[in-house]
Amino acid sequence: MKKFIVPTDFSETSKNAARYAVQLAAGIEDCSIILYNAFDSVTTGIDGSLMADSDDDARKQISLSALNNLKLELIPLGSVPIVCIAEEGGLINNLEKLFHHHELDLIIMGITGATRLDQILIGSNTLRVVEQNICPVLIIPPNASFQTIRSVVFCSDFKDVASSTPIKSLRNLLDLLHPTLHVVNVDAEHYVELTEPFKIEKQKMEQMLAGYDPQFSFIRMYDFVESINTFAQDVGADLIITVPRRHSFLGGLFKTSHTQKLAYHSHIPVLAVHE
Repeated sequence: MKKFIVPTDFSETSKNAARYAVQLAAGIEDCSIILYNAFDSVTTGIDGSLMADSDDDARKQISLSALNNLKLELIPLGSVPIVCIAEEGGLINNLEKLFHHHELDLIIMGITGATRLDQILIGSNTLRVVEQNICPVLIIPPNASFQTIRSVVFCSDFKDVASSTPIKSLRNLLDLLHPTLHVVNVDAEHYVELTEPFKIEKQKMEQMLAGYDPQFSFIRMYDFVESINTFAQDVGADLIITVPRRHSFLGGLFKTSHTQKLAYHSHIPVLAVHE
């Protein structure tokens, strides 16, 4: 069974991601949804005083009640098994434990870039989950409505594709959705003809994606995000896939600039899959 988890803070952005998740799962055979809320271990009462430890159960019941109310809103959107889980603690650590316990396939989260404050409060959590590399993260823009995924844009820098392309995760997705696949590279150095290094990497990518009929596009432009968004619109894409790359000199950190910009500025969902 495929298992998708949707962390929610009950904001409209996260609720929209939950609506998308249910409609996506409804079109996938043997797929279920976990609605999840991580609540703080310490909260304040109405008068500003700290709530006692004995209130932990009360906080959990409040969280579960809100999750079940959201579940009732989602049920009409698709016939999908939905489980509600509320836990005390930090979102990242909790998601890592849930990933191993439930064998999760996908994390689905909302994001908004409307204001700088929104990016700090909402976007930071989503991108922190992406950077942690727990499992693939599907990022849903605030106003995105579900569309059957028929066309996918996969962004590649065409550098050492054999080791940097998350081919297993990519194949799993393609087998699940059966979309038209567009493999796209944006580079200011592209001219009339590809350089030999790009030709070699393209050949490797063709071999890795044999059977999926990939369509390749090499775009000579300077603005990566603008180029990808324009291309996605031109081909009627329903999903953009991006691969956050590791810094060669900081092994534990990820270079998420392109992923971050796409997440904030794309009007269609962005799937972040680590190498």
